[in-house]
Amino acid sequence: MSRPATRNKNKRNRPEDEVDERTEILRYPFYLLLRIHSAKQVSNDDLGRLYNIRRTTCSGCRVNTKDNPNCFCGLIPPPNGSRKTGLWQKMSDIISSFGPDPANDIRAADDAPAGLTNLGATCYANSILQFLYMNRAFREGLFSVEPEVLKQQPVLDQLARLFAQLYGSKMAVIDSAPLIKALELDNGVQQDSHEFLTLLLSLLEQCLRHSAVPEARTIVQDLFRGSMSHVTRCSKCKQTSEASSNVEDFYELELNVKGLKSLDESLSNYLCEEKLEGDNQYHCESCGTRVDATRSIKLRTLPPVLNFQLKRCVFLQKTTTKKKITSAFSFPKELDMGQRLTEASELDLIYGLSAVLVHKGTAVNSGHYVAHIKNESSGQWWEFDDEIVSSLGSHPFGEASLNPISKADTSIVELKNSISDKTNVNVDLAQPSCLNGHVETYTSSDAYMLMYTLKSRKDNHNGLLESSVNSDGGLVTANSGVSLPSHLAEEIRTLNVLYIDACERYRSKKEQEINFITERRQEVRSILSEAPVLSLEEPYYWISMDWLRQWADNVIPSAIDNTSIQCLHGKVPVSKIPSMKRISANAWVLLYSKYSGGPCLDRDSSCNDCLIDSARATVTADSYRDRRAVLKELAEAALAGKCPDDKLYYVSKNWLHQWLRRKASDNPTEADTGPTTSIRCPHGLLLPQQAMGAKRVLVPESLWDFLRENSNLVKPDDDIGCSTFSSDAEICSECCMELTIVASSEDTLREFKLKQRQNHEKLALGKSVPLSPNFKYYLLPSSWLSNWRIYISASGKNANSIKPETLDEVMSSLICEKHSRLLQRPLDLLCKRGVITQRVSATDGLTIISENDWKNFCEEWGGREDTSIQAEVEFKNLAENHVVGSCQAMSITEENLNTDENNELESREPVIKTSPEVCETCIGERESCELMRKLNYCNEDICVCFVRGKEAPKSIIEASGNNIEADRRTSKRSRKTPFGNSKILNVSGSTTIYQLKMMIWESFGVVKENQILHKGSKVIEGELETLSDINVFPGDLLWITDSEIHDFRDIADELSDPKVEVQLTEEGFRGTLLTSNSTSQTV
Repeated sequence: MSRPATRNKNKRNRPEDEVDERTEILRYPFYLLLRIHSAKQVSNDDLGRLYNIRRTTCSGCRVNTKDNPNCFCGLIPPPNGSRKTGLWQKMSDIISSFGPDPANDIRAADDAPAGLTNLGATCYANSILQFLYMNRAFREGLFSVEPEVLKQQPVLDQLARLFAQLYGSKMAVIDSAPLIKALELDNGVQQDSHEFLTLLLSLLEQCLRHSAVPEARTIVQDLFRGSMSHVTRCSKCKQTSEASSNVEDFYELELNVKGLKSLDESLSNYLCEEKLEGDNQYHCESCGTRVDATRSIKLRTLPPVLNFQLKRCVFLQKTTTKKKITSAFSFPKELDMGQRLTEASELDLIYGLSAVLVHKGTAVNSGHYVAHIKNESSGQWWEFDDEIVSSLGSHPFGEASLNPISKADTSIVELKNSISDKTNVNVDLAQPSCLNGHVETYTSSDAYMLMYTLKSRKDNHNGLLESSVNSDGGLVTANSGVSLPSHLAEEIRTLNVLYIDACERYRSKKEQEINFITERRQEVRSILSEAPVLSLEEPYYWISMDWLRQWADNVIPSAIDNTSIQCLHGKVPVSKIPSMKRISANAWVLLYSKYSGGPCLDRDSSCNDCLIDSARATVTADSYRDRRAVLKELAEAALAGKCPDDKLYYVSKNWLHQWLRRKASDNPTEADTGPTTSIRCPHGLLLPQQAMGAKRVLVPESLWDFLRENSNLVKPDDDIGCSTFSSDAEICSECCMELTIVASSEDTLREFKLKQRQNHEKLALGKSVPLSPNFKYYLLPSSWLSNWRIYISASGKNANSIKPETLDEVMSSLICEKHSRLLQRPLDLLCKRGVITQRVSATDGLTIISENDWKNFCEEWGGREDTSIQAEVEFKNLAENHVVGSCQAMSITEENLNTDENNELESREPVIKTSPEVCETCIGERESCELMRKLNYCNEDICVCFVRGKEAPKSIIEASGNNIEADRRTSKRSRKTPFGNSKILNVSGSTTIYQLKMMIWESFGVVKENQILHKGSKVIEGELETLSDINVFPGDLLWITDSEIHDFRDIADELSDPKVEVQLTEEGFRGTLLTSNSTSQTV
């Protein structure tokens, strides 16, 4: 048995479903309708047959049967079915529509850590923040900061609030957005976690200086700062350099990974001596000459928290790309740093692994950061993956990695036996790691940062020493207890109360909604089970199928609405059978008592009047079709101009065409109305045929009577659409006069434009006019001339285009008020083959016109001689650089190209002398402001092309030399450069040449010193100038070549150079508070 299909509420009705009363009545036997039409009355038996009352109640239909008022199938889904929306939606979907359940975010246990929300690409920040929070000493120091200091330091305040929520909130996920916003970070850009930690500690160190609490003021230095020296020792005299005594601070040790397998090897590589020999010899002050020497790093003091940065990112010179090193790297559970100090310590400097920062993924600029951190109190490891926090047991990579059969994704445990020939031995991890000589180590391919914490004198796993350690072995113990300050504790209590209240409100709302929906479903099933009418004698009621559907589908239905199934007489017509159902009196009472509405339509509400009218229309439909078929031939003859010599009437020609084309119907429709609407004027008379859409045709009287009868049948009171106009009807004289005036004005305008084109033939065509020296000319704005050409050339629908301004207004706007001089320059002159012409432009500058053109323009466009701008063409000797007037006025034509006078023109430059003169001061100020506006851009793209070889192709030089207007919009396709090895760089007008070269270095791998930067054919030199200083606009193309003079070096060496100023910080955090020179203190 097939399963009944559910109905889609949003399914669009098919056109055949939209049936009118006459179409519906045709489904019944013609003899029955003929009998009703003849008798003019309807019997009960006829009603039963026409209204399908005798149809049996069906069940199990795929869809609801429209012509059976006793069918209730498909209104609700089957017992195990559901729908996408509404009352019968899946209960899980209904619950999800309430929003997330806040109770799902409650912590599993009070000692379980909370996660942080990922705002897009902030996993790098979340991992570092979790590491800092899990450090008990750092957390305690931050909580001890005074409230008044927190109010002045937004970053400290938000960090303390975040830590307080991680410490005492009942929520399993804490929102990190306020802190990210305070740091002004872009949460959509992935950044480097090591760089974030370095900059964040530096910022916190500055902010904490304002605290008067000693433990808080220096907590960053006390926990993370160590010291080192770069020692250079002469191999001859064994003396160290003067700079070797300088002590430098460090907050982490950056260790090489490439070619090294373990942390021990990387530390040895970091502290090993480098020999300075050959060209790299050291100049010894004691020996007074260049000698061989050694250089190494010496660790002076170590911090309680020792951070190791594993340098997994390398730069490939051949491909000019960065690559991540994914080789396995091992590190111990415990690290003895006693032998690594310059001076041996009296104490055992044993560090325990406390955190591992993992970078998942093979790409350098993407991937995902996850932190594995050890709880100092319990010794349990946790994985912090943004919102998800998972227990790892007593192993930093999970207990599963201890199984020798199954290996973890990123790490394995190696239990190395230093005694028994490296045989793997399974030991209890709860025991000390050095038991029986075993050294427990971990191996990972993705470990990016390692954090070790100094262990206490008592070698226990739960006690970690928050202290500073120096080479003399001195220890300063800090407090171990952690408690929230009163202002933060009160805030957390308030948040917890609000959170618990939100959980309770959600639970209550969920229960109420589920109970309500369950009751509604039971109600719908119960009423539908009682809806069928069991016998013909039983009373029944009609109800709208549309309302019944929404009642069965919607969670909260509206009041009963039966108006859609009523006719004009307030009863139920037979044509509404597909739109209504017949329900029992008991079902109607249940619905009406709860939802009210109406109207109430019982078994006596059948409309006999509509049924008789419909029967009459059906019976007479044959007569309408037959008459239309006969008169259709008369209409075709009328359109062909073959009307009989009979009384004739006017109808619209277009309307009659449409009447003939439409498909035949059984009865008159809306298309039969308005045969004379378009030929009737507003005064009620016949409209002249010259008017738009007023074409008419004469039809015979028999056709007109048929058209008028059908039009009045559809619209009985339409006097305008069916006005009668006989063949001798009077044409409206007022409309004729109006059309005559309009036609006259159009003719006048057409003649005016023709005269304009004749008077200014060359100007109208936009041709350049040959100019002669010592002739009097006039100047007009090129933009005005362009608008004038468009106006006089427009015709047809565009004849009434925008009219140009009068010359008096235009010319007065060209003079500056301050100096009474010109605010625009004339367009440049060109001298080619002895002929002087002016450069053509449709928008810029002033264009030269003849004296005759100016006089005609004054008459036609309201110009005055006192507002004119006069001009003369003179010559400037190129050799002597002064103006030379011509001895006689002459026109340069093709006839005298080879004369001596024309040959002399080639050595002189034509210029335009204007009256009044050009105001260079005002124009210069305007152009300067415009240039500054164009150069004051931010976050725009330029293209840099890397050319291999000494010379660039001509196409690149030309494209680079052409300035692109900053205001001009270009399509995305045009911004894609077609040049080979090129990159799109995002810059601003304030970007310096140094910063641009660093971006090019990172993009192409060409060291800064080897870059030869070009714009067009010009070489860009220096490093301090900005792109605005050298007129580099958005969209410009620059190209570089590699001189290959200097040796290649890693860009990281340049970035780590202490000589580089703070403003040249790496692009990653530029624009955030982390790279700001000022602290976060509010004013």
